Amino acid sequence: MILKEKINKDNLPKHIAVIMDGNGRWAKRQGFLRVKGHETGAKAVRETVEICAEIGIKNLTLFAFSTENWNRPKLEVKTLMNLLVSSLKKEIKTLTNNNIKLNAIGSLDNLPSKAKKELQEVIEKTSNNTRMTLTLALSYGSREELVTTMKSIAEKVKDGSIHVNDIDENTINNNLYTSNLPDVDLLIRTSGEERISNFLLWQIAYAELYFTPTLWPDFRKENLLEAVLNYQNRERRFGKTSEQLS
Repeated sequence: MILKEKINKDNLPKHIAVIMDGNGRWAKRQGFLRVKGHETGAKAVRETVEICAEIGIKNLTLFAFSTENWNRPKLEVKTLMNLLVSSLKKEIKTLTNNNIKLNAIGSLDNLPSKAKKELQEVIEKTSNNTRMTLTLALSYGSREELVTTMKSIAEKVKDGSIHVNDIDENTINNNLYTSNLPDVDLLIRTSGEERISNFLLWQIAYAELYFTPTLWPDFRKENLLEAVLNYQNRERRFGKTSEQLS
């Protein structure tokens, strides 16, 4: 794979996040029901996870189901939850063999009991894996996460475990769903849409944004490598000037 050979292993994003968009449009263009797009998108998930592990990405977060997605047609939601359960069962061996740890963020208590149980089992079985952490954002919304975080901090101020004047960025980071993950370096969104859609708003403060017209079911290893190469050709200044960096 020529693209893979171009990747600079010394300049990899520590954390890649992906908004997997376009399943419904892909299915419509093929003349299928929307659920077929979600089923086909599972291959894109597998390829993305594989190539990230191959090149040395340590953290990959996939936006699998948002808090707003609960408002979709009941059949589509049911299919997505069933697909989650079946995918977890299928991929547990792959995750284990490739030393990949599964993590999940979001309002997980809102998941159907069967999906929540299967998710927890895979998380526990892969908890000691160290090659890469794969995080699924499920029933996730960044604003909801921030509200939950503020409430948690407020409770700690109330019980005296922290003082209001001691609250800083680290305090917030330590109370987010992603407290065990570094900030996002590269955010990818497929399907040509150029929105954040309430995804990791705090964590992407200095992320490089990469938008591709490729619909998620068509997203392959080469597409991920193209995004990483694009990232590696950017200058990340974090508020400084180019002269300061050089």
